[in-house]
Amino acid sequence: MEQKILIIEDEENIARVLQLELEFEGYLTDVAHTGTEGLIKYREGNFDLVLLDLMLPEMHGLDVLKRIRTTEQTTPVILLTAKSDLEDKVKGLDLGANDYVTKPFEFEELIARIRANLRFAQLRKEVREDKEKDVHLTVYHQLSIHEQTREVHYHGILIDLTPREYDLLLFLLKHPKQVLSREQILETVWGYDYYGDTNVVDVYIRYVRQKLDTANSAPIIHTVRGVGYVLKEPTYEA
Repeated sequence: MEQKILIIEDEENIARVLQLELEFEGYLTDVAHTGTEGLIKYREGNFDLVLLDLMLPEMHGLDVLKRIRTTEQTTPVILLTAKSDLEDKVKGLDLGANDYVTKPFEFEELIARIRANLRFAQLRKEVREDKEKDVHLTVYHQLSIHEQTREVHYHGILIDLTPREYDLLLFLLKHPKQVLSREQILETVWGYDYYGDTNVVDVYIRYVRQKLDTANSAPIIHTVRGVGYVLKEPTYEA
């Protein structure tokens, strides 16, 4: 997918050159010539990176940056600064800018910094997504449960479970290859104050198995006679 860059630069000649060069490199672009216009376009668009001049009419570049960072911290922002703007460079970095390029700049340097910042942003996104998956998604073979959405998939098929069936399958999935007694399952899934017949476990195991069988695959929940049940890799039963 093409990456989109917002250019906020009041000098129209510079902005046009940047736009043409970036589009030649394969990026999508949009341009704003004032701080207010730039902030509006940023909020309305979905940009992968922002090139932000500091000396802008209507709203200073640092104020634009500050407002961007009040809503999100991930979109890379590269400041376009004058040589004498050391204090503004420092302020900009402190406010959350990722990088800066001093005017007049060589386009080759700018494009190298753009690529580096986009790569780093993509890596951070992938790490964040991996962490979210680790927290919310439990997978064993072709069986997966997303705990945030409570969705269950088996061999790519969405399995519709009742709340109790879901809790039962999740408990088994959290302990793969571990034989769980009916008493352990009752204590965890039904609660310590359940005093009913342990046969209720057998009944619900049968319900879950029947629903997983809709995926037309080998059984994944196995009976250990005289003990209980275990979730392990599928094998066809004789």
